[in-house]
Amino acid sequence: MKLATMPIHDIQAVPAPVNVPELSFVIPAFNEEENIAETIRRVNDEARTLVRSHEIIVVDDGSSDSTFERAKKATGHIPLRILRLSRNFGKEQAIMAGLVASTGSGVVILDADLQEPLCHLATMLQHRAEGFEVVYAVRAHRDDEPCLKRFFSGVFYKLLNLGTEADIPADARDFRLMDRRVVDALCALPERNRFMKGLYGWVGFRSKAIPIELEQRTGGTSKFGFRNLLTLGLTGLTSFTSWPLRVWTLIGMSVAALSILYGFWIAAKTMIFGVDVPGWSTLAVAVFLLGGVQLISIGVLGEYLARVFTEVKGRPGFIIAETHSLIKDQR
Repeated sequence: MKLATMPIHDIQAVPAPVNVPELSFVIPAFNEEENIAETIRRVNDEARTLVRSHEIIVVDDGSSDSTFERAKKATGHIPLRILRLSRNFGKEQAIMAGLVASTGSGVVILDADLQEPLCHLATMLQHRAEGFEVVYAVRAHRDDEPCLKRFFSGVFYKLLNLGTEADIPADARDFRLMDRRVVDALCALPERNRFMKGLYGWVGFRSKAIPIELEQRTGGTSKFGFRNLLTLGLTGLTSFTSWPLRVWTLIGMSVAALSILYGFWIAAKTMIFGVDVPGWSTLAVAVFLLGGVQLISIGVLGEYLARVFTEVKGRPGFIIAETHSLIKDQR
């Protein structure tokens, strides 16, 4: 067993391989024991019909089941590498671990559940031949999701694109084909808090979206629950836009202006009609309102400060605990 860390900003120091595959497939997996073997087989079969050489990189993101062991049992002429992370670092870091380890001139990211149909790979390669350096999938619709989730997803992307310097398309999937230059640019970014959908847009390059319809899972259930979505959403907002900080400046100025106007109104009323009975309820409401506004603004500041704290510590985004290679002739 080999314990290793690889800071993502040092990727340019890694020497290029002699035999570069045409495509690298990066597959992050977390508790996907029911799907991983079939996923590897289907990806390998599809790749053999599209390109002359390829590699498959499975990143086991600290699974508690037998995902790693079942992936190791893959048989046949499969150019396979498996990276087992020392714990669950999250999907974003698992993707980065695969990108750092990839060597292909093009890199495809896809989920281990294969809800994104592999038949779209041919279309992606065609668009790449036309000059697009990033070809990514977007959901054709969200009819299979609850109304509440669709609503919050739409609100999130609208908030995310407020004031950001990069366009982050709504409903974009991690399923995408990227040129080696794009992958190198992503790996060269030094930040630890990673919101990949935002980083894909930030690095730029010529991009093309293709609509897809997701297929049903063949086994298991999604491991990306509400808590994960909320955490990812906060990471995205604090990583790519500063409007939450600015909006509290506007709120503070508005409250101050209303307080001044209210003070003038009280003074004028007292001078004209005399002194009323003191309004304790009004005072209590004002105190609680201002206290709540202050606590919320401190919370927003705390979120940004937490991101800064994580970046300053400089810990690696992931730790590779074990690697396994199954490299065989493909033809």
